[in-house]
Amino acid sequence: MHDHDQGLAIDIETMMRRRALRWLAVAGAAPVALLGCGGGGDNAGSTTSGTGSSGGSSGSGSSSGSCTVIPGETAGPYPGDGTNTNSGGVVNALTLSGIVRSDIRTSVAGANGTAEGVPLTVTLKLVNAGASCAGLEGYAIYLWHCTREGGYSLYSNGVTEQNFLRGVQVTDADGEVRFTTIFPGCYSGRWPHMHFEIYPSLASATSGNNDVKTSQLALPAAACSEVYGTASGYSASVSSFAAVSLASDNVFSDDGAATQLATVSGDVTSGFEASLTVGISA
Repeated sequence: MHDHDQGLAIDIETMMRRRALRWLAVAGAAPVALLGCGGGGDNAGSTTSGTGSSGGSSGSGSSSGSCTVIPGETAGPYPGDGTNTNSGGVVNALTLSGIVRSDIRTSVAGANGTAEGVPLTVTLKLVNAGASCAGLEGYAIYLWHCTREGGYSLYSNGVTEQNFLRGVQVTDADGEVRFTTIFPGCYSGRWPHMHFEIYPSLASATSGNNDVKTSQLALPAAACSEVYGTASGYSASVSSFAAVSLASDNVFSDDGAATQLATVSGDVTSGFEASLTVGISA
């Protein structure tokens, strides 16, 4: 069985719960805390993290008008944030020495692997949707995603001893963080994406239980088609990408990724740049 098969089933269950809760909210029901997804794959255990509760702003930068709160999403079965396990026990990349870094292509804390792939720079701008989209300074954002082959460090076969493609950055005065990474692969049943968790401060970014928002970033079709169709090492993504769409993806299908689809520029030769404005209520 593929490493992701069990995780997809749990993602679907989580998505259905989230849809039901949104319907209840429209009907006037009281807010209900969302649960995180369970574990998945041969090396993953159960996840106990939720989307977290709102935290206070650590500061604010420039205002840019109106914006929308990004949907809370499942962390999936491979968060590596201390809320679930692999075959060796609890997995927590957040406590690793060196995890606070902008270039996440290599492993840290004694592991020496490097994730190969098309270069990609990711800029996330965290804004306060309740205050004219002012940039939020001093928040910590933990970003993680799969390799070009579709596996997750710490969990997937062949990379359980690695912790690359995971890292934490603190938002600057404009609410921005910037990661240097590689374009992720596409695996069966999921649109190409990245995961991230938002914490009210770097000091609180030690467990997924402390986050104020968990969500996902979707990559646009044109960039995915170019990478998977021309770059070496992505052959496994071709058939998986051909079989999925934003409308069929079990995470992005409910709102079409309207607030989660990144803007991407660049090419395979020189690399890509992706950016996304992330609105939260702070």
